Amino acid sequence: MGFSSQIFLVSIFFCLFASGSSSIENFRQARFPIVEPDVSHTKLRLAKEGLEVIERITTPIAAIAVIGPYRSGKSFLLNQLLSLSCYEGFGVGHMRDTKTKGIWVWGTPLELDKDGVKTSVLYLDTEGFESVGTSNVYGDRIFALATIMSSLLIYNLPETIREADISRLSFAVELAEEFYGRVKGQDIAFEPAKLLWLIQRDFLQGKSVQQMVDEALQRVPNKDGDKNIDRVNQIRESLAIMGDNNTTFSLPQPHLQRTKLCDMKDDELDPTYVENREKLKELVASIIRPKILQGVPLNGKQFVSFLEQTLEALNKGEIPSTGSLVEVFNKGILERCLKLYDHRMEELGLPLPEHSLGRAHDESKNEAIKVFDEQHFGRYHAKQSVDKLDEEIDKEYKKFIFANEYQSSKLCEALYTKCEDKMDQLQVLRLPSMAKFNAGFLQCNQSFEVECIGPSKAKCCRRQGLYSLRSTTTGFLIGWWSSLLSWWWWDGLL
Repeated sequence: MGFSSQIFLVSIFFCLFASGSSSIENFRQARFPIVEPDVSHTKLRLAKEGLEVIERITTPIAAIAVIGPYRSGKSFLLNQLLSLSCYEGFGVGHMRDTKTKGIWVWGTPLELDKDGVKTSVLYLDTEGFESVGTSNVYGDRIFALATIMSSLLIYNLPETIREADISRLSFAVELAEEFYGRVKGQDIAFEPAKLLWLIQRDFLQGKSVQQMVDEALQRVPNKDGDKNIDRVNQIRESLAIMGDNNTTFSLPQPHLQRTKLCDMKDDELDPTYVENREKLKELVASIIRPKILQGVPLNGKQFVSFLEQTLEALNKGEIPSTGSLVEVFNKGILERCLKLYDHRMEELGLPLPEHSLGRAHDESKNEAIKVFDEQHFGRYHAKQSVDKLDEEIDKEYKKFIFANEYQSSKLCEALYTKCEDKMDQLQVLRLPSMAKFNAGFLQCNQSFEVECIGPSKAKCCRRQGLYSLRSTTTGFLIGWWSSLLSWWWWDGLL
């Protein structure tokens, strides 16, 4: 084998080895998918490769997601925020054949100090709205997932704000109303992303971008009662109320020749753009906060677990809804509360009087519901989860009622049989004493009254009463006459 052939084989071996072991080393060199479209391109599925990147992060995570229409410059904007060229960072649509599908993450988190806490900032690139070959519901799922997972949602819009752009925020509004600020002064379930309106255009007709957004959010007259206009007006009003959760910013076009942007250095770009871009970086850094779930900042593994729960909820049904989201998030809490109820009830020593079992049920149920109220997700849709918990507790209670009846029957039957045997023994005594018989019967009745507990007591007491009548009349007389005749017979023989 010649030297050149050996070099060729070594090169192949090196390439194969590198490709097989690059997953860790290249984490800091590439972008990775975390969510991909399914075969039908209507729902989403997790991408293992990108999740492994995130799971390795041990510090609190803050995610920045850029959303917007197809080919609106989202990937280019992310590269600019990361100070990367198109060749180093996210793929730019007009430059590469492969465009963003699903949601991708940049493999090198930016480390920031937020309130004295080291925070890993993730940058997420999302598939654009209205892209070719995708359904509206697919775009809604992408938007919803980005809204939930991110700490800052950058709404990248070219030139103006259309009614369709506002309409797409319906889920973000519903999400904020459902989850944000559930109880003032208490930890919220999780805080939806802050919204940054980013308008990219050269002229705002003498208006600031904030004025432009405010005008876009003003209520539109609806004399004809159009339902769609009413729905968008409701979104406008909600967005206006959520003013403290919204921020606005404008960027001029970096250069007129957009197709050549990737090959340009900063000194070739519009100076105003470069200046505003740096201000945008500062603004983003000041807004961003770690993602918090029920008061706990999420690290890599927790973030991925949260993503898995969210995706499960958003894929349920035909369209993503906060109702399905609340249901999935509350599933684990509901199960824990049900176990708490079961544990409290299992500590009881059965059988118990029915009123005592009912009181224990009420106390255990109230405790479980109290814990659920303190921990559950959502406000409006949470009632469905409360109803579900109530229903499941009632099912468990029926099992305890059945178990109580069984234990009561077992105990009372044993006591009844014991009494019956004792009275039978007294009856067969020769010349039984009426006083002795009555004393034995009274003692039997008293022990039965004290020791027989639960729902079977009434039934057994009725039987004990019949036994009492039989024993004190017929039984005693028969026993007495038998003994007397027996005495006469022996006396005659003697």
